[in-house]
Amino acid sequence: MKTVYPAVLRPEPEGGYTILYPDLDGCISYGEDLKEALEMSQEALGLYLVSLEERKIDVPAASDVKAIKADEDSIVTPIMIEVNKYRRNKTVNKTLTLPAWLNEAGEKAHVNFSGILQEALKQKLGY
Repeated sequence: MKTVYPAVLRPEPEGGYTILYPDLDGCISYGEDLKEALEMSQEALGLYLVSLEERKIDVPAASDVKAIKADEDSIVTPIMIEVNKYRRNKTVNKTLTLPAWLNEAGEKAHVNFSGILQEALKQKLGY
């Protein structure tokens, strides 16, 4: 699931940028330069949103980036992430049905059925 939230990258007097998310109280990060700040902003956003989900806390709606007010030196920018990238890799068991001939051919070829199913599902769902 992709999501976008506006972030404020505030330059610090000693260098680097503090990253704030006005819609997400306590979601803060830091980067030594603009490139690192943008990378860190994605990680902070992803981990924060997954943390809310895991604790069953409602995820606040994202504001329109144009509605965010910041100091003139700050950068207001939308940050897009793929939330699934930050979720823990819990696994679930699924029962599925295959034609016997396909099962036999897969076993003979030493196919990893679980891996192929995951790849196919990711491709089908656009991940």
